[in-house]
Amino acid sequence: MAGKKRGELPPTLARVRERFRVWRKMRRPGDRIPGPLWTSAVKLARAHGICRTASVLGVDYYSLKKRLEAASGGQLATSPAFIELPTPVALSKQCTIELDDGCGATLRVSLAGYDAADVATLAHRVWSSD
Repeated sequence: MAGKKRGELPPTLARVRERFRVWRKMRRPGDRIPGPLWTSAVKLARAHGICRTASVLGVDYYSLKKRLEAASGGQLATSPAFIELPTPVALSKQCTIELDDGCGATLRVSLAGYDAADVATLAHRVWSSD
């Protein structure tokens, strides 16, 4: 089974990018982006992040961020939350993991003495939208 390539767009992003392309081709100078296109962009930003969505759709990052904040009912988290892991039982296990969000942000974590379940919990907490 073939895996996804790193530069390959998810189908939903590709479809909305095509809708934006068609709208741009047919619009008159000075026309604003229609509401339904913004709504689609906001939904995609929730799923794929503001940076990636704005880049793929060719919209202003800050305009998309404002619309996403308004749709979410408030401010988006601007700094990462503190995540506390339990104290390790043994210092014999060590690993370094690197998490990449596909938009240029990378998180590198070095752990000593943690089980694989703790690493999975950390990754889930870092990348979940909750």
